[in-house]
Amino acid sequence: MSFSEELEFGHEDRKRIYEYVERHGAVDPDEAQERLRIDPGGFRHHVAILKRDGRLEEVEGKLRVTIDAGAEEEYATDGLEFHIRPARQEDLSGIVGAIRQVAEEKTYIVAESVADEIDHEDALLRHNELEARMFFVATVGDDVVGWVHLHAPELDKLSHTAELTVGVIEEYRGHGIGSHLLSRGLEWAASNGYEKVYNSVPSTNEDAIAFLEHHGWETEAVREDHYKLNGHYVDEVMMALEL
Repeated sequence: MSFSEELEFGHEDRKRIYEYVERHGAVDPDEAQERLRIDPGGFRHHVAILKRDGRLEEVEGKLRVTIDAGAEEEYATDGLEFHIRPARQEDLSGIVGAIRQVAEEKTYIVAESVADEIDHEDALLRHNELEARMFFVATVGDDVVGWVHLHAPELDKLSHTAELTVGVIEEYRGHGIGSHLLSRGLEWAASNGYEKVYNSVPSTNEDAIAFLEHHGWETEAVREDHYKLNGHYVDEVMMALEL
């Protein structure tokens, strides 16, 4: 099911169950049934239909929103082995940590706001009538070392565009992880009907601008003195890529 498809459920309780799971990321079925105050038989019936329709899945006893985002990929370069895969709810703290490590450099304000949002909501992925949010992660062992994030409003006038952020913590840069993450995110965006992705960074983040330009991104606009970093005004460079 594409993120851009309108969600129709056919029953109010079915819609409530989906929205509860979507809002919480991963939930225990019994807890959800009690919180929603739906009789057990009806709850099981609606969950079965949601599973049948490919909207929910149950993994290790937890209900989650079903998102078809491909398989895990394994890479090895310069003696480093890493994996790129769709993020899971359990990756939330690792993603927040990775983003905040990158954000400490004061060069990726948009990504920092993403970390604040998912940390506050305590839910990683989004798939509802108002927005779509997807993450892929790069892992070394059990640690999240990088991410690519896509966010799109489900509004007719903007449904063809998605905001993208991508980053790798400093000690794992130089191994191609960022390029693989970016490629995976763009592949997902294109397969889900998005026509354009955009990203905004401070003009002081020359490495990020060069990285995106190397992968075909172009500067669409510059907002002068948009950020104030360490007491200095800095331009915002607004970049985009047509898919």
